[in-house]
Amino acid sequence: MRWTTKQLSVFCLFVLALSPACRSSGRKDDAGAIPEAPPRAAPPKSAGALPARPEEIKFAPIAFEPPAANEFRSVLGSGVPVYLLPSREIPLIEFTFSFKGGRYLEEAAKAGVAQATFEMLRRGGTATRTAESVDEELDFLAAQCRMGAGDERSFASLNTMKANLDQSFALFMDLLRSPGFQASRFEIYKQETIEDMKQRNDDADSILSREWDFLLYGEEHYRGRQPTIATLSAIAIEDMRAFHQALVHPGNLIIGVTGDFEPKEMSAFLDAQLAGWKSGARSPDPPAPAAQLRPGVYHVEKEIPQGKVMIGLRSIKRDDPDFFRMLVLNEVLGGGGFTSRITNRVRTEEGLAYSAGSSLQPGVYYPGEFIAYFQSKNRTVALSTKLILETIEELRSEPVSDEELATAKASFIETFPRVFASKDAVVRRFIDDEWTGRKSDYYKNYRANIGAVTAEDLRRSAQKYLAPDKMAIVVVGKWSEIEPGDLDGRASMRDFFGGRATSIPLRDPLTLEAPGRPGMD
Repeated sequence: MRWTTKQLSVFCLFVLALSPACRSSGRKDDAGAIPEAPPRAAPPKSAGALPARPEEIKFAPIAFEPPAANEFRSVLGSGVPVYLLPSREIPLIEFTFSFKGGRYLEEAAKAGVAQATFEMLRRGGTATRTAESVDEELDFLAAQCRMGAGDERSFASLNTMKANLDQSFALFMDLLRSPGFQASRFEIYKQETIEDMKQRNDDADSILSREWDFLLYGEEHYRGRQPTIATLSAIAIEDMRAFHQALVHPGNLIIGVTGDFEPKEMSAFLDAQLAGWKSGARSPDPPAPAAQLRPGVYHVEKEIPQGKVMIGLRSIKRDDPDFFRMLVLNEVLGGGGFTSRITNRVRTEEGLAYSAGSSLQPGVYYPGEFIAYFQSKNRTVALSTKLILETIEELRSEPVSDEELATAKASFIETFPRVFASKDAVVRRFIDDEWTGRKSDYYKNYRANIGAVTAEDLRRSAQKYLAPDKMAIVVVGKWSEIEPGDLDGRASMRDFFGGRATSIPLRDPLTLEAPGRPGMD
């Protein structure tokens, strides 16, 4: 007999009703009496009275010792440093190949060649495999392969099942050592890149970031330089081959491996796989920018209801003696979210911006940058700017409170273990530290260095590094509404730098050429 869906449903409900787990706790036993409910377990005895308020709860100090890089580092027979962090949770292995070098090695006339090269390493096939066959084989092996170029370093990664290690890694090495740079795929890449370029002016954040980098680093420095349709058109397949040859080799490489493997076996495996790969010269360090930031107000016209703003200047290097003081100072000022002064004043107290804060980005090879940022309605951009500059001045003139200092320091000390939350994160950090020459005792002394910062340290650092008259204010928005300021007359953009402002014309998205030169308002 074939049952209908309704008959099956009724039957299943009947069976469930008969199961002990679903019977009513109030049913009678064999003697006809309703059994008593089982006694509940007594709550555990408290070791002491509960605090009256949550802030009175006391926690023991976090006991955590950071891993030491030298415990996981070895050197292959080819001279390549390798970090091996095994884990047995799942039968996967992740390889990270990090190469020193990126956009700073490009010729200005061929800006974009670094990213094009690494995109085509992955997408352009090999000398013996078409791009299509590589894609099919990676899919068949359930392997993920990614490659890309950054400002100062480039990478290639492979995630593979342990069972497919030999085949997946052989294909990965073929892509790295013998790229095909398939012409049809390169044409697709160029068309995709041109379409991305066309959208450069669609987002005000993109315009703001671009103009900030131009002002801070200069249009010719790699941190400010951006590819255009002319530089993209100038890139030939031979240019990518030359970039690949100069950058992708064992003398420019650090490897990290995580996943399901035995360290000794993995070292032997890598030695065999890298055998015969010719080494070359290591890339030089990136150059420092020659441009000097000119303080003042700069604005780019964009028809949007909210102005986007950055306020800042060049800052410090990572190994500066004031590094830890500046970390804590930025946390108090705007890096600490709702516990920071900028967020409290601009967002919580005044309700002028949903997003407002600050960021400290120390440089490795040259001084980095400090930025305060926000977005606000056009008519309240000036007021938000004024409040942020006043907040900075307060830190320069008066010590922070004990509570602020303790909160900021705790945010670094208590979250410190998150830095090493995963094996992949640890490997990437070890590789980055080796490339940049970070001191070996940095993590060991990190919490002590944060804990040693005083309120007077923050005031002196603010005076030394956060001078408002040396900052640039960059605004993207509708200037005719932004410049007059708020309707209550509390602030206008004429309040800053003697009322002078430099207008930056909106650049052509494909050429980045500006119609006319910047002019003073």
